[in-house]
This record gives sequence, structure tokens and C-alpha cells, in this order.
Amino acid sequence: MTAFDIHLVPCFTDNYVPLVRDMATGTVAIVDPADAGAVSAALDALGWRPSIILNTHHHPDHVGGNLELKAKYGLTVIGPRNEAARIPGIDRPVGEGDSVAIGGQTGAVLDVPGHTAGHVAYWFEGAEVVFVGDTLFAAGCGRLFEGTPEQMWHSLNKLADLPGNTLVYCAHEYTESNMRFALAVDPENAALRVRDVSVRAARRHDEPTVPTTIAVELATNPFLRADKPDFARAMRMSGEDPVAIFAATRKAKDNFR
Repeated sequence: MTAFDIHLVPCFTDNYVPLVRDMATGTVAIVDPADAGAVSAALDALGWRPSIILNTHHHPDHVGGNLELKAKYGLTVIGPRNEAARIPGIDRPVGEGDSVAIGGQTGAVLDVPGHTAGHVAYWFEGAEVVFVGDTLFAAGCGRLFEGTPEQMWHSLNKLADLPGNTLVYCAHEYTESNMRFALAVDPENAALRVRDVSVRAARRHDEPTVPTTIAVELATNPFLRADKPDFARAMRMSGEDPVAIFAATRKAKDNFR
């Protein structure tokens, strides 16, 4: 039996809020509630009552629903220790080495700074799921608003080391634009070209491209391929340090139109 039943709530123009129900106990968690109204409506439609919020980082489109949802449902808010002062309603600050539970499933907290200084991810090994916020996207990664290329490269590799079948729930529907960039910098990647067909088909039918998997990202995400010789050649940076290649790739994406 699947450990989690996960329902994605679209919010704003491109946010996704995962509602996560442990199938064994019925316990429900909300990950990064962007908009309380949309989340409440989805919970009502499903007949689910949440007890936990898991925040990955402090940005308003990830914590904006915390206080209203906490007041309505009496939730426990869990969020990154290194951003605790910026997480509305936080009850339990967590960081690397801590664990969290959704019903009978226990998850490991991973420190993944780069997008923000205290960003965390939540890896539920038994459920084969990781909630990554804005660190890793389908075919992309988050902008470096508060961290360094070295930090983000280390964080991405921490996620890349998870089992290949791990489902990756990121927080935004950015995949089409990420794929356009990926094809521009890695045009000879056959797996990437195949993926592009399925991504464009999904978006034509307004279907989400989330979740992805670690294996798919390792094969097609340019930000995870900075240490691969073929990608270094594509970037005309053969023999250079992977952090430098990653930094150049991130800069190119920041300026990509």
C-alpha cells in the first residue's frame, strides 16, 4: 500500500502546496501553505483535517497561510531552525539530524541552504518522497537569494544522493521554462529531449509536472550535471571545478529569456 496520499493544491500563478495524508493513520500535513483560502477549500473538499504544517523556508509564498490555518485547525508549525524568526507561528524549529513524523511515517530533516540561508527539505525514506521547497525544481533549481554557489551545489548533491526512485515534490510549476533553458545549454542530451516531449504534452493539458524523481533529475537537470564531462563540454568549461560550472549555469539561467 502507498504510504502517503498526496494532493497538490495550485496557488497563485505557479505554486503547489502538497497536502500529505498518511494512509495508515489518517494524519494530514500541509507543506508550505502559500494561500490559506485555497488550502482550506481543498481540505474541505477532501474531507481531511490537518494537524501539521511543514515549512521549508521563510518566503511569503511558502508561509503566507501559516497563521490563518493554525488558528482554524490548531496546527503544529514545523520549520527551519535557522529561519525560525521569519516563520510565522512556528512551534518546532528543526534542522539537519532532526526527524519529523506524519502519522506512522518518519522523515529526516536535511539542511539545504542556497536559495535561502536556512532552507530545509523533508525526506520520508519509507514513503519514498522528499519535499524540497525551492531548492530543487523539475529541470531546475532555486535562485541564490541568500546563499553561495558552493552551498547550493552541496545542497543539490545531498538531494541527488537520495535513492533514484524518490519522488521529488517541489513548490512551483516552472518546468516548461526550465526545460527551454536546459535544452539551450545541454542540447545533445537525448534523455532531455525525450523528457521535453512529455513535459510539453502535460502542460498542454494543464497537468502538473510535479512530482519528478531523483533519477529523472540526475539524467536531465543541468544543475545536477555540473560534474559530468559531457555537460562541462557543452558549457565549454571542460576540466573546470564543478562549483564553477554550476555557478556559470545558474548565472546563465538568471539571464535567460
